[in-house]
Amino acid sequence: MGKGTKAVNGTAPHKREVTFDELSKHNKRDDQWLLINGKAYDVTEFAKKHPGGAKILNHYAGEDATDAWVAFHNDKEKVSKYLQSIYVGDVVDEPVSEIKQDFRKLRQTVVDSGWLKPEPWFYILHMGHIFLLEALAVWLVWYFGNGWLTTMAVLLVLATEQAQAGWTQHDYGHHSVFPDLKRSHILHHFVVGFIKGASSHWWNFRHFQHHAKPNMVRKDPDIDIAYLFLLGNKLPVEFGKKKRGIMPYNWQHDYFFFLGPPLLLPIYFHLEVLYFCVKRRDWVDIAMTTAFFARFFTLFGPFYGGWGTFALYMGMRFFESHWFTWVTQMNHLPQEIDRDSKDLDWFSLQLRGTCNVEPSPFNDWFTGHLNYQIEHHLFPTMPRMNYYKVAPLVQSLCKKHGIPYESKPLLTAFADIVRMLKKSGQLWYDAYHE
Repeated sequence: MGKGTKAVNGTAPHKREVTFDELSKHNKRDDQWLLINGKAYDVTEFAKKHPGGAKILNHYAGEDATDAWVAFHNDKEKVSKYLQSIYVGDVVDEPVSEIKQDFRKLRQTVVDSGWLKPEPWFYILHMGHIFLLEALAVWLVWYFGNGWLTTMAVLLVLATEQAQAGWTQHDYGHHSVFPDLKRSHILHHFVVGFIKGASSHWWNFRHFQHHAKPNMVRKDPDIDIAYLFLLGNKLPVEFGKKKRGIMPYNWQHDYFFFLGPPLLLPIYFHLEVLYFCVKRRDWVDIAMTTAFFARFFTLFGPFYGGWGTFALYMGMRFFESHWFTWVTQMNHLPQEIDRDSKDLDWFSLQLRGTCNVEPSPFNDWFTGHLNYQIEHHLFPTMPRMNYYKVAPLVQSLCKKHGIPYESKPLLTAFADIVRMLKKSGQLWYDAYHE
């Protein structure tokens, strides 16, 4: 069958019927259709211009992308107008399971309750405490000098400031602070670029893929680290049986402490961000990163000199990297990791790859509310101070459908990362030496 009649001169496209079986066959990079709200759309060419990157659309090619599309977009009416030009037809046998229906009812409850509406005062105060932390770091070295004790205090204050800036840039990146995309994009560039020295576009490219298919091999870039670590129960066995792997993975729970948290931000992300921006000629993000370093060296250069300020910067990243790595991985790495399963609905997919950490004032602040990882993944545009409101409803839906809802103490969640690495490494070793 053909691809349907596209809209011409702003007129409505001609409708035709499409079966889900037909749609599912369009799942290649050069031929990809999506099912969104009962309609089929040909996103093959649009993927190249998609603000979230082409890969995230390809991850759902030939599938029902309705709940993912709804979850990621605040401006649904505006985006729907763009969809008219790539409309193919109505899907006559859209597969809607009971759990899909229940989740969509829950989503409507969230909308009706106003839990997706931004809370500007929270973010204003949060940004204020970030500025105060940086001002405190400058004051410490100005008042007490650059001795080693003061420098250690400055490093800890700066690492705290950068970690908290990381959580708030995450909010802007998910468009949970402003109702409109323009201000969200501007503030995201400012926070992730000028305050943190990274790239907004790079973050979007990685992070939205992670949300689209968490813990899915070759779909989630956060677990694409087989050159250093093997994760889960299945991939290590595959690698072991095929005699693959360049590391002694049976020791990965030990060398994680040397090659993981200490190096992720100071080394790996610096190289990845630089490569990403140069390859794509992303001059805006390069300019923002340059402005960050100009500001940092202007503030601390008079006290430490050029190389001393560089050492201060790397020390800050070293401490922040530990904070960032443990918090961001505690909710995912110990969960199930597998290849893509096109049969999983949005709710089941997100619950399988995420878990929570028990709430408390400290845990909420320390993790940027990412201890509510389940709720965040189900409703990525929800302002984080509202996660606790929807959590009981999510738990009820999990109970109804027999889906585990995990919530752990903070230190248990940290320890589970190491336990998973040890177990996965042993699985690789046993399969390799069969």
